[in-house]
Amino acid sequence: MSRVAQYSLLVVKGSARGWFEADGLRRVVPFFSLAFGLVAAITQPSSAADIVLAAVPVAAFGLWAFAPNVPLAVVSVGVVVPVVVAQRSGQLEPVMFNVALLAFAAARWSRSLGAAASLGVLAAATPVLVALVQDPMEVAVGIWLVAIVFIWVVGRAVARQDRLVAELEGTRRQLAEQALLAERRRIARDVHDFVGHGLAAVMLQVTSARHVLRRDLASAEEALRSAEEVGRLSMEELRRTVTLLRHDDEAGVAPPLPSTKEIPALVDQARAGGLAVELRMRGDFARISPGTGVALYRIAQEALANAARHAPRAQTVLGLELSDGDVRLVAETSGPVATARATDPERPRYGLIGMGERASALGGDLVAGPTPDGWQLSCRLPLTVDNELPEGGPRMP
Repeated sequence: MSRVAQYSLLVVKGSARGWFEADGLRRVVPFFSLAFGLVAAITQPSSAADIVLAAVPVAAFGLWAFAPNVPLAVVSVGVVVPVVVAQRSGQLEPVMFNVALLAFAAARWSRSLGAAASLGVLAAATPVLVALVQDPMEVAVGIWLVAIVFIWVVGRAVARQDRLVAELEGTRRQLAEQALLAERRRIARDVHDFVGHGLAAVMLQVTSARHVLRRDLASAEEALRSAEEVGRLSMEELRRTVTLLRHDDEAGVAPPLPSTKEIPALVDQARAGGLAVELRMRGDFARISPGTGVALYRIAQEALANAARHAPRAQTVLGLELSDGDVRLVAETSGPVATARATDPERPRYGLIGMGERASALGGDLVAGPTPDGWQLSCRLPLTVDNELPEGGPRMP
């Protein structure tokens, strides 16, 4: 499994874990209510009726925690009423913490701010109601009001944090999916470049050998030898690509990537295949960054393969020229171009698509199309790219 795929899987699974997961935290609430009731029953004298009243909020929270369809408005009645009644004699004051728990639940799990505020006001009004029924009044109304409001604010903060976490997980999932898509496109470009170009070159040489086999054995042998050499080079390219795709940080140093220094060898291979091609290079190509060099090599490789495939009897000029901040590659074919077959317009132009993707990924541009004399491809790329990752290197942490 690739590192990007592993990252995506972790993102999907990771969204279902965590202490502050909504369902897990919700099921903890009844246990807090039970703790408040036990503290009240143990530390303060109480009658059997008062113990029953202290148990009602525990039951209400338990029903709400394990039955998601029970609304908080119903729970609030099961909490506020028994708390107020139990406080009539000034005993069992710890059960008042159930009101603060209600404020937290309302702020955290209400569907809207209005519902959360309404239940929060009801919870904050509970100490006032207790003060009205107690004779004499012993509850510290101000302290309880401050505590309940504070807990409500904490609940709203937790709810907002959970929303932000959910949005972050959604964004991370989208980024992982985009990374997977980019990885698939990169692999498709590499397979097209290595397998497609190598097979096309070999087929040209084999075709040439077949045409002259009966009348010129030396030429046929030379064509087959050239096909063998091209096949060997293609296999080396394919092995290098597989190594890069399977590259890990602990696996050691990755094999070198192609660059503009290898473009003359590409031209020599094209000439050996029978293509009339001229190479013109101007400038100090040592200034080109590795990422730009790989893209130039691949684009030149595709341009020469297209010329050999669609205009084998035409004259092709491949030019590379450096300016102050960018490098320009032009492949111009002059002469007869093979007529497209009826099915060709429906066939995806993966070569042109791949070249355009390579150029745009580095902030450059590529234009290709017919001319009065044949076909021209023009590509402009920056000499250096900030924070570039060499092609084939890791794409995600």
